[in-house]
Amino acid sequence: MFELWVPITIAAAFCQNVRSALQKHLKGQMGTSGATMTRFIYAIPFAALYAFLLHSQGGYAWPAPTATFAIYTMTGGLTQIAATALLVYLFSFRNFAVGTTFSKTETVQAAIFGAVVLGDPLSLGALLAILVSLLGVVALTVARDTNTTLRSVMTSWTGKPALIGLASGACFGISAVSYRAASLSLGGEGFLMQAAFTLACVTIFQTLVMTAYLLVREPNELVRVLKSWRISVWVGLSGMAASAGWFTAMTIQNAAYVRALGQIELLFTFAVSVILFKEKPNLKEISGILLVCGGILILLLYA
Repeated sequence: MFELWVPITIAAAFCQNVRSALQKHLKGQMGTSGATMTRFIYAIPFAALYAFLLHSQGGYAWPAPTATFAIYTMTGGLTQIAATALLVYLFSFRNFAVGTTFSKTETVQAAIFGAVVLGDPLSLGALLAILVSLLGVVALTVARDTNTTLRSVMTSWTGKPALIGLASGACFGISAVSYRAASLSLGGEGFLMQAAFTLACVTIFQTLVMTAYLLVREPNELVRVLKSWRISVWVGLSGMAASAGWFTAMTIQNAAYVRALGQIELLFTFAVSVILFKEKPNLKEISGILLVCGGILILLLYA
């Protein structure tokens, strides 16, 4: 069971990479809220179908949700939306790279929340892996923004962008732990159905929240979302596949471990930029990638 979460997480990271690329394409047709909405509303049919097939073809019984499940589901859904909104808000600041760097403390904060809420243990080796990967992410951020240095990141942690970044990372950490808690609260032996049922409920809840927001604040954006169905369907499918992987892996394993390994997505992005777009990485980028790889290797050895 321990090993199973590793390939599932890697597959989820790859699918998330695909979804992000498709969403960037949609950004030319609609705003940030609309592009975010597509990942939820167009994922509902696929998430519902996945859970139904597990029940009808896989023989898994439908879970019996409880009040605890509902609380964790709504907490996870709302904090994920809040985390995304805070991350988008960071782009309005001149030194947004500092804030986005602090948002990457998600894995550390998820480890803390997981220990407090679920009593998930955290070995010294896994903690070292998370910190090494975090250093790699910081190095990559510094490498990609010429106005940001390691010194500026370390000395600006009390600034507004840094605090917003920390809040975003906290919300991402809370959402990851909440999803794990919601899935585990369903009980039973079928972790696939636990994860699939949780995913379907979360996706429906987040769609309702985002729909209400767009109807009140940006009704024209909702129209654009519906008109973009030809591409958005693929956003929904790839997003559902990624989320199914994340939820399944977090049902099996500590959410902090899963999110730490999920940083392998950075390697996919790096490989695409070098191999497909022939971009030449600088020394800082190479150092960052090596640190991320080192953190992942330590995690796999000692988690």
